[in-house]
Amino acid sequence: MLKHLSLIAMAALLALGMGLADQGNNKITLTANKTSPTSGRQMYTSYCAPCHGTDGRGNGPVAPALKVPPTDLTVLSRNNHGKFPDLHIVTVLQNGSELRAHGNQEMPVWGPIFGKMNVSNPQDKLLRISNVSRYLETLQVK
Repeated sequence: MLKHLSLIAMAALLALGMGLADQGNNKITLTANKTSPTSGRQMYTSYCAPCHGTDGRGNGPVAPALKVPPTDLTVLSRNNHGKFPDLHIVTVLQNGSELRAHGNQEMPVWGPIFGKMNVSNPQDKLLRISNVSRYLETLQVK
C-alpha cells in the first residue's frame, strides 16, 4: 500500500515538474491518477502533498519551484477563529481562488479534474472534494 502511494506521489511530482517546465503560458498542467474517492488521505497524498507537504505545512518537494509558497494547511482553523473553514476549502478545491491570501492560480483547481475521473457518477466529484476537506481538518494544529 505504501509503495503504491509512493508511486502515485512520484507520478504526481513528475507531472507537476513537467507542468512547471513550461512556464511560458503561466499555467501549470497536472494529470491526476485515479485514487479512491473514499480516502481523503490517499487523495491528499497524491494531489496535494507534492506542494503542501505530507504534513500540510507547505513544505512539499515542489514548493521551492513555485512563485508563491503553498499555504500552510495546518493553521486553517486557527486563522478562522478556531473553526475549520470547510465551505471555503470545498469552494477552493472546486473552483479555485482569485484571492492571493487564499492561494493563487498556480494551485490546480481539482473540481474539474475530479469530475472527469468517474463521469458515470456525478456524485464522485463531490465525494472526493468532501473527503479531502475532511482529511485537511485532521491536520489542524491544536
